Formats: sequence, C-alpha cells, structure tokens
Amino acid sequence: MNIPSNQEMLDSGVHFGHLRKKWNPKMAPYIFMEKKGIHIIDLNRTSDCLEKAAHAARQIAKSGRKIMFVATKKQARDIVTKAAQSVNMPYVTERWLGGMMTNFATIRKSVKKMQNIERMLNDGSATNLTKKERLTLTREKNKMEKVLGGIVNLNRLPAAVFIVDIMHEHIALTEAKRLGFKTLGMVDTNSDPNMVDFPIPANDDASKSINLITSTITQAIKEGLEERKDSKMEAREGEDAEA
Repeated sequence: MNIPSNQEMLDSGVHFGHLRKKWNPKMAPYIFMEKKGIHIIDLNRTSDCLEKAAHAARQIAKSGRKIMFVATKKQARDIVTKAAQSVNMPYVTERWLGGMMTNFATIRKSVKKMQNIERMLNDGSATNLTKKERLTLTREKNKMEKVLGGIVNLNRLPAAVFIVDIMHEHIALTEAKRLGFKTLGMVDTNSDPNMVDFPIPANDDASKSINLITSTITQAIKEGLEERKDSKMEAREGEDAEA
C-alpha cells in the first residue's frame, strides 16, 4: 500500500489548513504550526492517519462490502466520481438527499422509477407519447440521474462512507453514524476529527489535495478487491483439487 511521501503531500498543498480564527480546537493534535494566521497541518500525522484509513478501506473491499464516496463540493465532484467509478463503488457528488441511507427503500423506488423511464425511452414504448410528454420524461430522467446516477447499482446499504469535507457533508455523516457505518473522512482544521472513525487531517478545499488523498483510498480499495479475487480463485482451485 503506497502512502504518499511528505514531499508529495507538500506539493499537493495537503498541509494548508484554514485561518486560525476558523479552527476547531479538537484539531490541535494534528496541527504543526501557525503561519501568517493560517494553521499548517502536521503531515506526519496525516501520513499515519491516511495509512489507517487506507488499511480499513482495503479490508472492507476485501470482505466484498461497498464503500460510498461522498463529495458534493464543486472542486471534488469530478475527482471523486472518477475514483468511485474506477473501483465500481457507489458515489454521491451532486446533492445528498436527506434520508438517502436512513430511508433507503424510498430511494430505491426512485432509482427504479428512473430506470423505468429510461427503459420506456429506449425500447420504443414511449413512441405513442407526444413530443412534449417525451421531453418531460427525458428531463425528469436527466434530473434524477444527476442525483441518483452514482447509486444505481447499490442494492443494499454500504458498509462505509468516504467523505471529502465532513463539515460540508454533515447530513451524510449523521446518517452514516446513525446506521453504524464505518466513516472515513478528510478533516480540515475547522472540523471535529472525533466525528469520524478514520479522520484524515488534510486540506479539503484544494483539488490537488483532494485528488491525492482520494487516489490513495481508491488504490487501497483496488488492492482489497484484488485480494478478494485471488482468495476466491484459490478456494475454487482447492475445491477442484479435492474433486
């Protein structure tokens, strides 16, 4: 498991925190110093925390359970969407609908409705509709797809969430905690690190920093999925040998 070096983190601006006046005192153990009124994050602590979070992500992926990526901030959306898609994990990058996890059955109904509209538009069963009705359906599908597209294949609740900026995604974090999911999250100097199981002290505003941390977690998930695949193959080979 490759954890970025301190130099790589420096180059990506992972160490830049918020202004001192915006800080959360609970972040004190993760702060190295203050420079020109800005808190500087201790990258040695970031490295340790990132390693723990990556290890947890790897184990969850190895067990065959899902990790949901959550990041609705503009500068994180594309990064997180691509990362989640690369490991076939669910994601929410547009808008977190209240009750997305705590009211999962209702959300699944919305996903099914979206899929039905898509089927109607694609298999020709919407040909008897007027142009205006087809346009209305297409708009509705596009609107739903924007919000629900990342969880289309999520048939059961995930085991964990990886969150970029726990302050910004506080509703998602509250729901995850209520349901007992493991929580991994980037925490800046204005956050409460005790709110997540695996806090990763890092700049959660700069796209380079978000990309570096997200890539590390994604790589750990890839390794977990590979290990799962290998152990399944070994088990199958063992069964064949016995037969």
